[in-house]
Amino acid sequence: MTRPKNNRLIHQPPVFKEFKPSGIKGRDLETITLSIDEFEAIRLADYLNYTHEEASVEMRISRSTFSRLIDKARQKLSEMLINGKRIVIEGGNIHFKNNVLKCKKCGHLFETEMSNKINECPNCSSNEFVNLAGGFGHGRCCVE
Repeated sequence: MTRPKNNRLIHQPPVFKEFKPSGIKGRDLETITLSIDEFEAIRLADYLNYTHEEASVEMRISRSTFSRLIDKARQKLSEMLINGKRIVIEGGNIHFKNNVLKCKKCGHLFETEMSNKINECPNCSSNEFVNLAGGFGHGRCCVE
């Protein structure tokens, strides 16, 4: 029996969930699934230039687990780029540290801690939001 996977800490939900080559319908492409924790590994190592040690601390996982995660993520991204496949970001054993909300009225995106309750958009005062963490099935479970 395998050991259960620990939840990895993710800074915030991705704003975009899918990418594909232009000019081809998504339904005509083979799809690769990039887990949210693989997305976070790419963000930390390749976008923010964290070392594997720094990134593993940020995600609350071992350095060796982080190394396996980043290798898997890079393989999937290279397959997408080289072979023109569609990539969808979803799943993984995760909890979000922060959330991103999008105002339905003005489109303003803003980051907030998971424990904060936001009642109105700081840009237009609307109280209608798209909850990006909620779109991944997370929310109150992520509050420590």
